[in-house]
Amino acid sequence: MPAPKIMLLFGVLAVMLVFFGAIVGVLVGNMLVFMSIFFAIAITMNVVSYYKSDSIMLRLTKTKIISRDENPRFYDLVKKVSETAGLPMPKVGIMQSSVPNAFATGRDKNHAVVVATGSILAMLNDDELEGVVGHEISHVTHRDILVSTVAATIATIISYIGNIIIISELFGGINNRNNNAGLLLILSAILIPLGATFVRLGISRSREAYADTGSVELVKKPAALISALQKISKPLRQPIAAQKRNSSPVPSAYSSLFIVNNFGGGALLKLFSTHPSLEARVKNITETAKRLGLSI
Repeated sequence: MPAPKIMLLFGVLAVMLVFFGAIVGVLVGNMLVFMSIFFAIAITMNVVSYYKSDSIMLRLTKTKIISRDENPRFYDLVKKVSETAGLPMPKVGIMQSSVPNAFATGRDKNHAVVVATGSILAMLNDDELEGVVGHEISHVTHRDILVSTVAATIATIISYIGNIIIISELFGGINNRNNNAGLLLILSAILIPLGATFVRLGISRSREAYADTGSVELVKKPAALISALQKISKPLRQPIAAQKRNSSPVPSAYSSLFIVNNFGGGALLKLFSTHPSLEARVKNITETAKRLGLSI
């Protein structure tokens, strides 16, 4: 996604956050105080998320950092693609999971980690796995971890504020306001977080498409990347309960960091998807390959 468009979407999120604070402030009589509090919370959470994104994600997914001796195939592919991209060698990790997937994390190119689940290493051939690694390395070069973390943090703050307001209103409201003021607060607490969620998802889907493009440009194996996405996007035959028993936990807030979101979901999965549809991704990869003169 072009930088101006990203800045526009972040601007929309920022306006939502400040506007939310203004609404609450006007209705309770402390607009400046509430706006300042929300802004301070947002800044604090952004800073913590940015500097601790790698350690947080590795801890949550119980990922093990490996040496080359432990998995030379995966390690060498990460090294190969990193060198092609002109990046320092990232740390390499393996997450024990029955769900085939991969992700990258870290605040910049000097603190990057590329992780694959044990099942994706077993499922994909070398070319397919290289395409996946290219996607993850592209996230690092585009600083998508920072972009996704900031977007998710702001949207989460907005949602958190909305939840507090709704709970407060259900238990009598703040300062016993009139019914109209209470109704306006509840509507704001529902609609603004929902809007922020859709903006965040739009950012996430755009960055995933951008990383697919980056993989084709780096690795130059579009057919292998398409094949990999098709394999790992297939619904798992294993029941969700069995997946949970055999997998490290993946909090939904961090599902956008993975190459596909195949950790389960309900009927609203497509509507609230953090990733483009498989069809859209195949189309984007195909168009990128044609632009570069590569065969599919």
